[in-house]
Amino acid sequence: MALAPFTTFGIGGPADLLFHAKSSEELVEVVSIAKDLEIPYFLMGRGANLLIGDRGFRGLVIICEVAGIDFLDGNRVRVGSGVGIYPELTTAAVEKRLGGLHHFVGIPSTVGGAMWQNLHFLSPPPDRSRTVFIEEFVESACILSETGEIAVVDNSYFKFAYDYSILHDRNDIVLTVDFALDQESPQKLRQIMKENLDWRKNRHPDLIRFGSVGSIFKKIEGIGAGRLIDLCGLKGKIHGGAQIFDRHANIIINRGTATASDVLALINLTQATVAQEQGYELEPEITLVGEF
Repeated sequence: MALAPFTTFGIGGPADLLFHAKSSEELVEVVSIAKDLEIPYFLMGRGANLLIGDRGFRGLVIICEVAGIDFLDGNRVRVGSGVGIYPELTTAAVEKRLGGLHHFVGIPSTVGGAMWQNLHFLSPPPDRSRTVFIEEFVESACILSETGEIAVVDNSYFKFAYDYSILHDRNDIVLTVDFALDQESPQKLRQIMKENLDWRKNRHPDLIRFGSVGSIFKKIEGIGAGRLIDLCGLKGKIHGGAQIFDRHANIIINRGTATASDVLALINLTQATVAQEQGYELEPEITLVGEF
């Protein structure tokens, strides 16, 4: 089955096998079976930060749909790794007058994906002077370790950094996460959410019209990857069905017919041009999956 419909880019060839894991128990079981049968597998949520090759994935792709939003004592909430950050989790938290996760409104990520990448967004206006990371609200998580054990680990286990968690280097799988949030006025939370959505709308493509995975390259302190790309005159550059977005140079969009090869061509062109003209090495922050 083609994987393109399961990604925000709308790009990706077929997987040999596809399974939707609806619960932690199903997720643990299917991973165990894949390991026993020595079947290569890849776990994904909403496909929001990856590019799948045109020839697809040789093995099993597991779509994580582990559900559940359970409010615990105090300001804590336990969430399944397949729950969407937006709108499911942000909406539920605001209804309970709990703030923190509202910063990530509009981002099409699951909780598991947010943990993988240490999801982040700019702090509220007016200055947007710092970056807010998901790690700030993570208390603990229940994981399936790479050795096959189910364990509860605390925040420090993940070794969070910019666009990084230990999940990049270990085959652990997040099953649920406990977030510790703050009591806030719902009116204040909704105002910040509206401002963040408006900010994103002015800079990011409409995912209904154009496939996208957000920023392609990692942040470069002091200048920004998008600014470097813009200085090279690459904004709006088209290759096949892919285009460097004309409102944010660090975003590539699928104009409707883009292939993974089209996107890779723009990535390679951008890296080469910025290195030659600006002297910076751009490093992709998205994950490349499968056969290209």
